[in-house]
Amino acid sequence: MAKSTKTESTTRPVHEIRCGGIKAAIWKNDTANGPRHQATFTRSYQVDGKWNTTASYGPGDLAVLSQVASLAFAWITEADAAARAE
Repeated sequence: MAKSTKTESTTRPVHEIRCGGIKAAIWKNDTANGPRHQATFTRSYQVDGKWNTTASYGPGDLAVLSQVASLAFAWITEADAAARAE
């Protein structure tokens, strides 16, 4: 089995957007057609003093998730436009 190696750019997001306990992590993947960005979303919460994350959202989280997703979309759109202009 081949051992995979990870570089700094593949293990850390290129940008993060936070609003309250909701976070978007934006990842960059270099492809033959130029960079492609993807976003993952998490919600942080605390239980017994320990911080945890989840990808589940309750009704009260959805408006914030929508705003964070909108900001992530805007950031990715700008980053893609800048990459095409280079």
